[in-house]
Amino acid sequence: MSRDVRELGSAWRNFQRHRFLRPSSDLTCYVEHYWVVSWDYQEPYRQLIVPYPNVHLTFHDGAATVRGVSSAHQIRVLEGTGSVFGVAFRPGCFRPFLGAPVSTIKNCSIDATKVFGPDLPESVEVESVERFLRLQKPEPDWRAEQAAQIVATIATEPEITRVDAVARLFGMSVRSVQRLFAEYVGIGPKWVIRRYRLHEVTERLTNTAEIDWASLAGTLGYADQAHFARDFKKMFSESPTWYAQRYR
Repeated sequence: MSRDVRELGSAWRNFQRHRFLRPSSDLTCYVEHYWVVSWDYQEPYRQLIVPYPNVHLTFHDGAATVRGVSSAHQIRVLEGTGSVFGVAFRPGCFRPFLGAPVSTIKNCSIDATKVFGPDLPESVEVESVERFLRLQKPEPDWRAEQAAQIVATIATEPEITRVDAVARLFGMSVRSVQRLFAEYVGIGPKWVIRRYRLHEVTERLTNTAEIDWASLAGTLGYADQAHFARDFKKMFSESPTWYAQRYR
C-alpha cells in the first residue's frame, strides 16, 4: 500500500511549523504550554494527531474551542494556509475551569463560550490569552494538583506499567486513583500509563535507526509483541513498523 510521501522521514517539516511557549509563572499551576501550528499545503494533507491526557483551548479562524482528552488518534485534513493557537492545560488542571468531571468532555469538542462565557480574547497572542486566563482563574484545588503530579510521575517513570503500582506509590486504592482520573484527568489511569509507555517508542524512533520490537514490548510491560502491536495500532492508527517510516 502506497502512502503520502509527505508523511515519511519527517518531511512534514517542509510544510508545517510548530512553536511551543511556556506560560508565565503565575499560570504554570494550570497551563502546561502554549502551542502554535501553521501550515502551507497546495494539496490536502491528512494529519495524524496522537492523543495526550491534556485538555486544549484552541483558537482557529475566529472560533475558540475546548477539546477534551481523546482516547484514540484523530485525522485532520490540512489544506491551503492556516494556523492554530492552542493552550494545553496540565493533565488534571482543567477541572477547576470546567466545574464538572473532565470525563464529561472526553472525545468531545465544545464551544469555548460554554466554559468561559462570551468574553473571549480579542486577539490570539500569548499576552492577551494570559490576561483572559487570569480573569478566569479559579480557586486552587489540591486534587487537581494531585492528579497532575500523578500523571507527571507516570510520564517520567518508565517502570510504571500498572495502575496498582501507581496506587501504592501514592498511598491510594486503585479505585480512588480511577475516580480521581475520571473527575480530573478525563480518562482512566490505565490509558495514561499505556500512552506514556508508547510515547517512549516514538522517542526511540527519533534517536535510533533500528529497534528490537520484541525486547521493547517486554520492557514496556507487555506480555508479548502481539499485545504491544495491538495497543500501538489502536493509539497511532498504524503498526509500529509502518509508523517508524515517519521517522526514517
